[in-house]
Amino acid sequence: MKKSSMWGFKLSTAAIVLIPAAVGINYIGKLFAGVLKLPLWLDAIGTVLASMLAGPIVGAIVGATNNIIYGLTMDPISFIYALTSIAIGLTVGIMAYRGWIKSIGKAIVVGLVVACVSAIVSTPINIIFWGGQTGNIWGDAAFASLIANHFPVWLASFLDELLVDIPDKIATVVVAYGVFKALPKKLTILYSNDNELEQL
Repeated sequence: MKKSSMWGFKLSTAAIVLIPAAVGINYIGKLFAGVLKLPLWLDAIGTVLASMLAGPIVGAIVGATNNIIYGLTMDPISFIYALTSIAIGLTVGIMAYRGWIKSIGKAIVVGLVVACVSAIVSTPINIIFWGGQTGNIWGDAAFASLIANHFPVWLASFLDELLVDIPDKIATVVVAYGVFKALPKKLTILYSNDNELEQL
């Protein structure tokens, strides 16, 4: 397997079909979390699945596309959070290529890493646009408590984001992993780069 194949990207029919399908999965996850009033976002399941199937570039494209569409149709602030979605796609794609989705245990580790990456990227955005809050009731309660106890804003904001990201990203990666493992091999092989991608 050539190391360069991790960054391989071919606009094949499979990739063209995968991108809108994965964006749709992101919307379904977000809608599901909203309807059930879960303290999670679940809006990156499609991004993570695309990264597992087709690598970091396709995953990043799905993540960015999702935020652009959401920004155009619902909330313009979503545009800037495309940076977080791109980081998620890249992180999962790289870790999948390195063999980190071979088991549920490893998938959970991927979720933890993605949570940390997401929190690192999102925290400056949260501080700039929201004074450090995330808009999640659980995370913002922790933020208010930390600020009341004189924690620095950047640290309170990071912990606010991380508190939500850990369960959200673990759940997201585990769900995507479950879908990935359930897909027939004839389908997953379509997304390999000249059949060089690890058979997981």
